[in-house]
Amino acid sequence: MRDKDTILLIQDLTVGLANDPSAKILDRIGFELSAGKVLGLIGEAGSGKTVLARAIVKGISDPLVYKSGKVVYRGEDMLAVSSEKLVKIRGNSIGYIGSNPSGSLDPTLPVGNQIVEKLRSVNPSLSEKEATERVLEVLAAVRIPSPEVRFHEYPFQFSGGMMQRVMIVDALVTNPAVLIADNITQALDVTVAAQIIRLIKELRDQFSTAILFISSSLPVAEMIADEILVLQQGRVVEKATPEKLIMSPQHDYTKSLLARLPRIWGPEVKAPTAIEASTLMSVDDVYRTYLVRKKNTFNGRNAVQAVRGITLDIREGENIGIVGESGCGKSTLTRLLAWLEIPEKGTICFGGRDLSELSWKELTKLRQSFQLLLQDPYSSLPARMPVGRIIAEGLLIHKVCKKSEVRGRVLAAMKEVGLDPSIENHLTVGLSAGQRQRINIARALVLKPKLMILDETLSALDQVEQSKLFELFEKLQKTHGFTYIFISHDMALVRKVCHRVAVMYLGRIVELADNQTLFQNPAHPYSRALLSAVPTLDDHPFKSEEYLLEGEPPSPVHIPNGCVFRSRCPVSIERCKTDDPRPTPLSHGSYVACHLVVESAVDHAKILENSV
Repeated sequence: MRDKDTILLIQDLTVGLANDPSAKILDRIGFELSAGKVLGLIGEAGSGKTVLARAIVKGISDPLVYKSGKVVYRGEDMLAVSSEKLVKIRGNSIGYIGSNPSGSLDPTLPVGNQIVEKLRSVNPSLSEKEATERVLEVLAAVRIPSPEVRFHEYPFQFSGGMMQRVMIVDALVTNPAVLIADNITQALDVTVAAQIIRLIKELRDQFSTAILFISSSLPVAEMIADEILVLQQGRVVEKATPEKLIMSPQHDYTKSLLARLPRIWGPEVKAPTAIEASTLMSVDDVYRTYLVRKKNTFNGRNAVQAVRGITLDIREGENIGIVGESGCGKSTLTRLLAWLEIPEKGTICFGGRDLSELSWKELTKLRQSFQLLLQDPYSSLPARMPVGRIIAEGLLIHKVCKKSEVRGRVLAAMKEVGLDPSIENHLTVGLSAGQRQRINIARALVLKPKLMILDETLSALDQVEQSKLFELFEKLQKTHGFTYIFISHDMALVRKVCHRVAVMYLGRIVELADNQTLFQNPAHPYSRALLSAVPTLDDHPFKSEEYLLEGEPPSPVHIPNGCVFRSRCPVSIERCKTDDPRPTPLSHGSYVACHLVVESAVDHAKILENSV
C-alpha cells in the first residue's frame, strides 16, 4: 500500500540492452521513497546500483533501454513526460550526487560560479545576486569554512571531503524533494566519510528530503538508512530494516555479503603481529615542500609543507600501513618512497643504499625492486595499449629477459593474478575495476620486486572485489616474499593485513604502533578519532560522539605553533599551544608524538618514585 508521504514511486522498472532482448540489467525493480526517510541500497559491483540511480532520473542511453515500468514523481511518470518538463524536475526537484566529485565540475571556473550557473539554469527567475546568496547560504549549511572565500576558489583548491560537500551543495541548492547519493563515501577517508554521513542526516531532518543512499558497504548504509534494499544482478532480493537485515538475513546473497564483511574488533579477530626482520627501506627525517603561486601577487609563492620530518624503517616481509585524512601527506610520501620525487632534506635508503647517491643507471636498475600501484584503475592504464603490452612494458624497459621470453613471462604473471590469458590482446575498455587492478599488479609482478607500494590501490573497489585481491596479495607474499606498504583510508583493510601502522597528520607521523596496539589501545587522540569514524558492525570501542572530528586540519601553508592537532583535539592542554611534541619512544619500536603521553609517563614515574 502506498504511503501518503511517498514522493517517488518505482514500479516494475526493467532496463535491458537494445541489441539483446533477453538481457536484463535491472529486473522488475520496485520501491517507494518517502519524505524525511533514507532508503539504503547495497550490492556488489555489477549488481546494477548506478544504472538504477541513473534510470530513476531518465539518465540512461544506448545501448541501455527501458523495457518496462514507471518512475512516478508526485503522480507523474518521469519516463513519459516531455523533455521540457523532465529538465525542470531533474536537478531541481530531484538531486543527484555521484561518487567522483573531482570529475563533476569544470576545473577552469570557480566553484561558486558553477553552482550559481546551475541554480539559475533551473530557476531563471533568480537574479545573479539572489542565486549567489542562496549558494553561500547552502555552503555555510554544509559547514564549508569561510564560504565567501571558498566561493571564488577553483576545484583543485578543495580536498576530497570539501569537494564532496560542494557536490552536496550543488544537489541541495534547489531544495530538491528527492536526493540520490550514489556511493558518495567510498573514496573518502573515514573521518570525512563519517562527517558526510552526519551531514546527510542533518539535512534530511532539516529539509525532510527523501534520500536514496547507494553504497557498496553495509556498515555505511546501516549508519544512515531507515530501510535497506539488497540488489543482486539487477534484482531486489531482500528488503528490511538495518537491524533485521544484520541480525536475521533471509536471502543467501545477503548472508554471503555479511559473511564477507571484514571484522575489526572482537575476540575472534586475529590481527597480524609485528615481525622482527632486517630493514629493507629506511626513511630518515624526510621533508618535502611545494612552492605554489600566491594569489593576487606578481611573483609571490606559498610554501606547502606536505611532508615534515618523516622517519620510518620498513622491514623485510612485513605489511606496514600508513593512514590519515586526505591532505595529510600520504600520497606525497608515496611518491618519495617510489623516488618519483626527491626530498629536499633527509635520506631514503633501499637495501642499505642511499637513493640520492645513485647514478641514473644504478637507480633505473634498482627501480625493478620497488614498484608503485596507484589508486585509480582507469587513469593508471594506457587506453590504447593491449593488456599484454601493458604488462610487458617493464620487461622491455629494463631488459631483464630476452624478447623471446617476454610473452611467456607476461602470460605467467596474468595467470598468477587471476587474469584470463584470452584478454592478452584486448584493450582495457570494458574491463572491470578489479580486472584493471589485476593488470596493474601483473605489470609490477613481472619485474619480481621486493617492495610493493600500494597507494589506495583497493579504495575504488567494492568489498567483494577487495576481499579477492586481499587473498591474492597474501598468496603473492607467501610465494615471493614481498614487503607491502599500504597507503589507505580503509581501516578494515589495515586491520586485516598490516603488521604495523603509521598514523599521519599534517605531514608527520604522530603515532607508529603494531596492529593490536593501535586498534585496541592507541596512544594519540588523533588515532582514536580515526578509529571512531570506522564503519563497522562490531561493538565499537571508540564512540563517534566522543572522538569524531569536525572541520579540516590546519593549512600546510600556515603551520600553527605548538601541537598542530590542538585545534581539533578534545583533550589538549596548555602546553600544546606553545610546544611542538616530539616523538616519544614506546615499546618494540613504536612511538607517539603527544604531550599527554609524556605527561602521563612523568606522572607515573613520580608515583613509582614516591611509593619506594
